[in-house]
Amino acid sequence: MANEKVKQLTEETFEAEIMNSNKISMVDFWADWCGPCKMMGPVIDNLAEKYGNKENIVIGKINVDENPSIARKFRVMSIPTMLFFKDGKEVERLIGVQDIDVLEAHLEANS
Repeated sequence: MANEKVKQLTEETFEAEIMNSNKISMVDFWADWCGPCKMMGPVIDNLAEKYGNKENIVIGKINVDENPSIARKFRVMSIPTMLFFKDGKEVERLIGVQDIDVLEAHLEANS
């Protein structure tokens, strides 16, 4: 079951939830068939548990197979890729499996 604190983003919701937002956002670009993406699932869920109730932080996921135009727009070539946004603009990018401490540090640095 998906963690309800993780926003499941689509091409239809990405603009409103991330690009037109004044919040700090971390978006996990992933796919069902990606082993490293599956490894990141619990990490993203734990991050959402910790930060999901904060007014100024959004933790989201976007499936690149179901939403290819967003992946193209941000030139996501490898997955998992985590993009960090501040005020609707990309500020950082991490590629590959990441430790929760690294993700937290990037969220805090951009807060």
